[in-house]
Amino acid sequence: MTDNLHPRSRIVADRLAEAGIPGKIVVLPDAASTAALAAAALGIEVGAIANSLVFLADGEPLLVMTSGAHRVDTAALAERIGRTRITRASADDVRAATGQAIGGVAPTGHPAPLEALVDRDLADYDEIWAAGGTPHTVFPLTFDQLVALTEGTVVQVD
Repeated sequence: MTDNLHPRSRIVADRLAEAGIPGKIVVLPDAASTAALAAAALGIEVGAIANSLVFLADGEPLLVMTSGAHRVDTAALAERIGRTRITRASADDVRAATGQAIGGVAPTGHPAPLEALVDRDLADYDEIWAAGGTPHTVFPLTFDQLVALTEGTVVQVD
């Protein structure tokens, strides 16, 4: 089934299978590199999109899984998690940390595990959708599955 997937999405599909997450990767006809585009393509609320954002927290990569309805308040988040400074990672930093390009970063399938935070407001949705390793791929999962998959800490991000 995953033979026709892009290699980055195949890695994500393999990690999902290893984690026992039944959601399959869906290939969208058009790129959905923003939460609004993904939500429109799937016919769901933008808040049910789990954006995978990469930041640098005191210089180290930090994966923040945030609801598509939110913007991350980096100053407040740094204070909540005991860091001095959180800044947005560059495209090169994102690719180095995840092996994936901005707009398609999945919550899994990275070369090495990343420290992860999960937006507590994603728990408001029975089903959420995350990028599948490319801007054309997404997959469904539950909030609990996302937390387990990323080994993330649940926090308020906005």
